[in-house]
Amino acid sequence: MRAIAWLRRKSVELAWVAFSAANVAAMVRWESWETIPFHFIWVSLTLVYGFRVWRTGPTLATLSLVGAITGALITIDIYHGTQEWGELFEVPLMSAMFLAMAWHARRRQQALRAVEQLAEERASLLERQERFLHDASHELRTPVTIARGHLEVLQRLRGGAPEVDVALDELHRIERIVERLLLLAKVDQPDFLAARDIDVEQFLEEVFMRWSEVAPRAWRLGSLPRGSLRADPEALRNALDALLENAVKYTEAGDTIDLRAHARGRELAIEVADEGSAIAPDALERIFERFARADAARTRAQGGVGLGLAIVDAIAKAHGGRCSVWTSDAGSTFTLRFPGFRDALVLGRTAEGASGLARV
Repeated sequence: MRAIAWLRRKSVELAWVAFSAANVAAMVRWESWETIPFHFIWVSLTLVYGFRVWRTGPTLATLSLVGAITGALITIDIYHGTQEWGELFEVPLMSAMFLAMAWHARRRQQALRAVEQLAEERASLLERQERFLHDASHELRTPVTIARGHLEVLQRLRGGAPEVDVALDELHRIERIVERLLLLAKVDQPDFLAARDIDVEQFLEEVFMRWSEVAPRAWRLGSLPRGSLRADPEALRNALDALLENAVKYTEAGDTIDLRAHARGRELAIEVADEGSAIAPDALERIFERFARADAARTRAQGGVGLGLAIVDAIAKAHGGRCSVWTSDAGSTFTLRFPGFRDALVLGRTAEGASGLARV
């Protein structure tokens, strides 16, 4: 069995040895035509090396052996008068070409190994990060819940002490951070999404009404397409909440926050625009990274850890979509793009056509 396995592993090399031996015999047999099998040997060696990039030692040994045999046969024919001296120069030329090809092949192999190693390291780092986020979130939940329970009891006893209210607000912020950490830890799992058809107009109106009562801003609901989107409603709500929360943080009382959407074919674009300050160009490159913050570019009324936009980007990608941002001195616009939109008018015409065919 070991012999069979070895033969299978070395099948390409053994086939080349047999092919080269046949061409060496042809060089001996037909001296005046020996340049043809000579080139067959060298070309086949190049092809085999393309399939199997050997180590340096075997490569140099094979090259030396092929060069010595073919050079010796040409030299013999030169002494017999069937070949000219110029033919002998083809041996070092072919050797140099082979070495150049081998050098490039080895460089490419080393580059591929480096890329594979880097990919493995990044995958391992992401796996450890996901595990840390998941474990840390679960560990934080218990003490936060216990602290909240004691503070709520204390609040009832003291009748709404301001210190207790502040502590409860801070615990609420911690709970939201924990929920976002858990969400990020689950976003790459295959069962993360539970997609169903969502009425876009009704869904966005509900989101808008809920947020229009949260902060004193000039809330504006723009045009909304009529139709349905195949998406996870809870994940989509989380993404929009993060964008709207981000808009509230970076705006002042009375500033406009606009929620709107438009469709192009099967793609739905949901936009959240605000009148906050511009985002710095260097921050735009990393704004959707985890724990990235653009504080240097936009004044914040509250703190944060840079999870909101990372969640938005992760949710969009999980749906096969993407998130982008456009910014200027007049404000910023975040756009969520999702595939899987179905226009209500198109669906209506399709239904009417099917009904007409049924009546016929």
